[in-house]
Amino acid sequence: MTAGPLRRVVVAGGSIAAVTAAESLRVQGFDGEITLLSEEPHAPYTRVPLSKGVLSGRETPDSTALPALGDDITVRLDAPVARLHAEKRRVVLADGEEVPYDGLIIATGARARRLAASGQTGEYVVRTLDDATSLADRLQTATSVLVVGAGYLGMEVSSTCVDRGLGVTVVDRDPPLRRLLGGWLSRFVLDAARERGVRFVLAPGGIDLLGQSEVSGVDCGDRRLSADVIVSAVGDTANIEWLADSGLPLAGGLVVDARCQVTPYIVAAGDVTVTRTPDGALRRSPHWTSAVRQAQTAAVTLLQGEAATPPRHDPYYWTEQFGLDIKISGDIPGNEAPTILAGDPARRSFLLQWCRDGRPVASASVNHRIPIVKLKKLGAHYRDEDHKETAA
Repeated sequence: MTAGPLRRVVVAGGSIAAVTAAESLRVQGFDGEITLLSEEPHAPYTRVPLSKGVLSGRETPDSTALPALGDDITVRLDAPVARLHAEKRRVVLADGEEVPYDGLIIATGARARRLAASGQTGEYVVRTLDDATSLADRLQTATSVLVVGAGYLGMEVSSTCVDRGLGVTVVDRDPPLRRLLGGWLSRFVLDAARERGVRFVLAPGGIDLLGQSEVSGVDCGDRRLSADVIVSAVGDTANIEWLADSGLPLAGGLVVDARCQVTPYIVAAGDVTVTRTPDGALRRSPHWTSAVRQAQTAAVTLLQGEAATPPRHDPYYWTEQFGLDIKISGDIPGNEAPTILAGDPARRSFLLQWCRDGRPVASASVNHRIPIVKLKKLGAHYRDEDHKETAA
């Protein structure tokens, strides 16, 4: 159980994890004070439409707003956290104000990783609402875009740019989407992208951004590429600098146990966290569904301590790009071909399943209507003892 009564809970962050955690405290019956501290000037919003609807102009920035929290939760905007006094139970804001707490939920998320050198300008990213609106404005006067990074975000940005009529080149050190979708499905998506005119360039040695003051292109080692707009989609960095002197365990993120606990008074959720797997490795899961599930668990753990039930590892992701609505359950094997359970790839509507040793490990639907529950049943069939995460 938690050590001592909780009357004041502070939620550090304004992400979906932060909002979900605050709401979950109320669902669990907590009737004390809840204060949410967000560094952004905007009310909490969802990042899901940023690379698609907002960037394309089909959705307005206002449409991304999450449902407002109840009047019994204090939301403070433009309130970036700068330091944590864990022993004193104080969160220190950038202006020096100290905010006391009995329990703390850390959900400060992550920020876009950038490649530009000091002094270089003109590198665009898509992480925040301001990022998306700034890039959307720039695309209005552009004819060509170079996207560095061919993961989900980079490919979604590329798809949106193609829809806007722009010429698109995608550069990555690895085959696009191979690590995320495996060989078979990634090739299918790449074929769809190439049909839309996207050009792909592999740069196994990495890239450098060109331009003395303003970014104008990339150096791939054996060639140089240029475009009107350069977008980096090369991952993110957990926002943990404010915790540097806190004494909390940090390793590329804030290390939490299976119940999202850091100390009896502190829990964490979302992109800021890393968890330890049974083999001792540290894992991040920077996805919407993971953030929501962790936030719900963190709230219960803060109130119930060790009596809280650890969440089951249940990966579920989705992406929309190049006319393909893809939903995935489980972890797709890299080189194994799937079984086509329904539909027809030639019609771009089908259902896939991957098995290993006779057990399903992943499933995916592409433009195929199927309830999420059923997709998960076809996907990862985990035994709890195989996937319990150890305490940090």
